[in-house]
Amino acid sequence: MGYRIPRAVRAWRLDPKIDAGPAALALTDLAAWATYFWLGSALLGQPRSLQRYREEMSALRWLYRFVAGALAGLGLLMVLATCTPLISWWTWKLASPWETPRGETLIVLSGALMNDDTLAPGTYWRTVYTERAWRTGAFRRIVVSGAGVAPVMRDFLIQRGAQAEAIVVENESLSTRENALRTARLLANAPGTKALITSDYHMFRARRAFRKAGLEVLPCPIPDALKRYRSWQARWPVFLDLSVETVKIAYYYGRGWI
Repeated sequence: MGYRIPRAVRAWRLDPKIDAGPAALALTDLAAWATYFWLGSALLGQPRSLQRYREEMSALRWLYRFVAGALAGLGLLMVLATCTPLISWWTWKLASPWETPRGETLIVLSGALMNDDTLAPGTYWRTVYTERAWRTGAFRRIVVSGAGVAPVMRDFLIQRGAQAEAIVVENESLSTRENALRTARLLANAPGTKALITSDYHMFRARRAFRKAGLEVLPCPIPDALKRYRSWQARWPVFLDLSVETVKIAYYYGRGWI
């Protein structure tokens, strides 16, 4: 042990360990250890007491158990989501009852847009199923509801054959509650049955929000979560969507919106 002296110093024979006896070597080693100890104390702080050390180790063990438990719980949830019929059962509970579209007015709720202003997958499928229902010839009008997204959905429907004059665009709603309130005002005096089209897992909250707004609708969910559930790689994202939707349902109940 000892100091590592630069070669320039050693060349001038200033190293105390050069040509030194055992005593000088021992003193040099002690000085090195003292210097290392001083540097370590300066960098790491004063030596900890045994009690403090035990407290820190106890905190670390608690943190380890917490992280291990959280990871185990997450793993269990992933197994339940991907290897059991939990998602299918959960989605059916949120979607039921499942009616065939009929009536005079089709109401379709928007979802989201992609970064390039194209329809996101969920919104795309809602619009496609609306177009299919329109092709039956049973409906007189379509109401597309949702700020920013509704005009894109209208253009898509027109490209697929729907008449522009038959499409009513509600372009101000920013939430399911606003969808219900604004659409109810639009259709306050409209006769006939109103069929509501939205994603399967969204229907529970949407239908009740419309009822709360004073507009009774026929629930016509589209297979969104159920369609994605067929791919096991997509089951975890579907599980997260269902979890978020369930939290929103609880929030709407708490606010008295459904």
